[in-house]
Amino acid sequence: MQIEIVILALIILFVMAYNGQLSVKQFINDNFHIFRRLKEDDWDFYVKAKYGDSANSDDIFTKRIRNGLLVIILAIFFFIKDLDGIRILIALALGYAVFKIDYLNIKSYYKTHMFKIDSQLPYYLKSIEILIQHYTVPVAIGKSVNDAPDIFKDGLREMLNEINSGDDSINPYMNFAKKYPVRDSMRMMRLLYRLSLGSQERKQEQMLMFSRTISNLQQKARETKYKNRLEKMESKTMSMLVCTGFGVMILLVFAVLQMMNL
Repeated sequence: MQIEIVILALIILFVMAYNGQLSVKQFINDNFHIFRRLKEDDWDFYVKAKYGDSANSDDIFTKRIRNGLLVIILAIFFFIKDLDGIRILIALALGYAVFKIDYLNIKSYYKTHMFKIDSQLPYYLKSIEILIQHYTVPVAIGKSVNDAPDIFKDGLREMLNEINSGDDSINPYMNFAKKYPVRDSMRMMRLLYRLSLGSQERKQEQMLMFSRTISNLQQKARETKYKNRLEKMESKTMSMLVCTGFGVMILLVFAVLQMMNL
């Protein structure tokens, strides 16, 4: 009987939504000032980092709220026959988990994306250093594009287009650094810009400074790589412990519920 109630409720909800009598989106928009309190402080930043400046973080946040509410409604309908305080809490927990998972995914993407940039940027700059010894900086960058890591190719092409269009300021270099905002990227782009302006007499001195900075970045990248491996192992161990504890807690709750029904 319980499954029949759930199916009937889903049909009613679908018909009401189809006829415009029920709109989860409208409900969220009308109460957005309340739901906004659930928004994480760094949500807008992560959305811009993944989807770009054109992405509307509020629209994506609204979809998260909608998915969470739908899960809560479905869970309540599923428990409708034996609905009580504990089952309502379980429904709320399931809805919150669905709401939260998108945030965790986009945060994980950002960390992985930034780690990849952080670990590859020093080695890419090392190849630039070799080319700069024989060519000007813009020419060296142009020759490096095809062999550069895929993650940098779009940014390098944008930077070259700005330089070739006549922008001889530091802006193309800073725009690249903003596109890949990892450790010391701003400083490295400033050094590249100075190398592009420097006279032949000072070029060797600037090259030595550039080379030393890259070596330091490579060392930091190696240290970060080993540190992240260790943290990943610790995180997996902690996740296993938490999942095990959570599973045991759920089993205990259902066991208590069964005892109360006897």
